[in-house]
Amino acid sequence: MDLLIRGGRVIDPEQGLDAHLDVRVAESRIAEVGRELPFPSLMGGGMSPESRPTSAAPRIVEAAGWIVTPGFIDMHVHFGEPGYEHRETTASGLAAAAAGGFTAVAMMPDTQPVHDTPTVTEYILRRAGIACGTRLHPVGAVTAGLQGESLAEIGGMRKAGIVALSDSPRSVSSARLMRRAMEYGCMFDLPILSHCEDRVLAGNGVMHEGSVSTVLGLPGVPAAVESAIVYRDIQLATLSGAHLHVQHVSTAETVSLLRRAKDQGVSVTAETCPHYLTLTDEAVKGYDSNTKVNPPLRPAPDVKAVRAALRDGTIDAIASDHLPQHVADKEQDFLAAAPGMIGLETNVGLALRLYHDGLLPLPRLVAAYTSRPARILGLSHGTLRVGGLADITLIDPEYEVEIDAADLYSHSHNTPFLGWRLRGAAMATIVEGRIIFERK
Repeated sequence: MDLLIRGGRVIDPEQGLDAHLDVRVAESRIAEVGRELPFPSLMGGGMSPESRPTSAAPRIVEAAGWIVTPGFIDMHVHFGEPGYEHRETTASGLAAAAAGGFTAVAMMPDTQPVHDTPTVTEYILRRAGIACGTRLHPVGAVTAGLQGESLAEIGGMRKAGIVALSDSPRSVSSARLMRRAMEYGCMFDLPILSHCEDRVLAGNGVMHEGSVSTVLGLPGVPAAVESAIVYRDIQLATLSGAHLHVQHVSTAETVSLLRRAKDQGVSVTAETCPHYLTLTDEAVKGYDSNTKVNPPLRPAPDVKAVRAALRDGTIDAIASDHLPQHVADKEQDFLAAAPGMIGLETNVGLALRLYHDGLLPLPRLVAAYTSRPARILGLSHGTLRVGGLADITLIDPEYEVEIDAADLYSHSHNTPFLGWRLRGAAMATIVEGRIIFERK
């Protein structure tokens, strides 16, 4: 489909672009970016629009008041296929991603069977191809079966199409094995996406250890559970020269460790999630199991530190950590409930609260969803450069959406944000020039 996206505020951090411009798409690629562009296929010559097949008909999208960006990338999602389709299928997960404005996602390896062989890589990519929507970039397991005992088939998975390695939602407990994984990461040019959690120290904790957990009588998880593994993995990255990426940063101490490591030239990047930018451990007071996440929600000083780190670039990206759970696993008492929340369809609206509150400039927010994750994962998209594939996200920063379970594309509805009214949403999601989602 040929498109002319007209009159929007075009923000492309990769090119340092922030201006009101038009974007023309032809034959699945960015053909031109400029002011008051004509649309050749609507002008004289060639096949008339009326005589073309409907699927090939050119289209003008009026984007005045909208933000036109490279396609958003969510670099941390969990789907259920294969093995846990009752939580999320590949099709439902990619539909949720498209509705959230994401043209690409990176899927963690916690499937059944675990994504630790090239056979599973090929299956995941085949299922994503059938869904024919948002791109899916598979992330292979660091260890066989996510058991932390021996390395997975890293070379074979790389050849089959993985873009990174991770044992998420688990941490690799053995420092020796993690060092070996990083050495393999260097060999195959793969970043290590680390879920930093000392499970022995965490014990049976279910929320942040502090005054709120004491009042509620719930076992706590100290902040050191995260920062202890972050420190270890930074040391291992320094030793091996690997690219370490720290997932879902939630504490001020982790921020300090990342800032110091970056200042020292260590190859380390990081992400956080909208719920760590929006909620504090106070949200657990109602014992809503949808607020049970891993790492847990932290106190206000940690939230403030994470926001500041995102603003100054210490934290590179925003990711959802979309983790669907079946209703039977969530509708239990807080201690027994499974951790995790869905986030693909609330991600952008929650993050835009920082922009509306004056806490994060819009270009920095866009970079956290586009150029930064693309660079971390080694993806060619993440820019509107002429000649590149036309993966584009159109955002209306003022459009208000009330989060209603009936409107969600995700199979699961485990989110504490039901009933929230969010300001800002994706209006259209475009992959290779094809509109895969359009808000009505």
